[in-house]
Amino acid sequence: MAESDIETSSNHNSDNSISNTSTTTSVHISALDGIVNANSLFTVAVFVGISFDQPRDLTLTDRTQCNAGLDVERDLVVFEVISFAFFLFSSLVAQGMKLAINLLNSKETEEVFKADINCDLLRLGVVGAAGGSILGCMFLLLSMVEVIQLRLGLLSCGISLAIHTVLALVVLVSSALSVYIFTVFYSFRK
Repeated sequence: MAESDIETSSNHNSDNSISNTSTTTSVHISALDGIVNANSLFTVAVFVGISFDQPRDLTLTDRTQCNAGLDVERDLVVFEVISFAFFLFSSLVAQGMKLAINLLNSKETEEVFKADINCDLLRLGVVGAAGGSILGCMFLLLSMVEVIQLRLGLLSCGISLAIHTVLALVVLVSSALSVYIFTVFYSFRK
């Protein structure tokens, strides 16, 4: 019985179009899973940040003229809500694409790993999900800059700790986003 399964599997993989479609489908499912998992963590982090946000109580600067005002607090809330919306958008698009692929896979009972998918629509969905993640990260970065200003003092005051913290945050997040963007675009060239 095991030998016939192996023969069927090898015969199944001999057809390049079926093999290529199954590989592409599984790769896209894995990519969409990664987007959903990462966005879930960010969404929870932003939601918790919004829920427990009490910035006035935790200012760590000694100079009162460097304390952030209500405009910085308002911007923090706005950036967190926009970030939350982009992460949620991205997760829902990715989850919808996964659902569509799985439903298409279930139509072919003999070909479990084969799905006839419109590649342009699949690419559009992956770009939409990745774009939502990228924009969510950018707004999360902006909200973190506002948190730093609330806690360590305004950047315009020239407080070195606040400036160095923001620079480290911007360099690290920008580098990671650059790799992510490059990887997304590289995946479409293959």
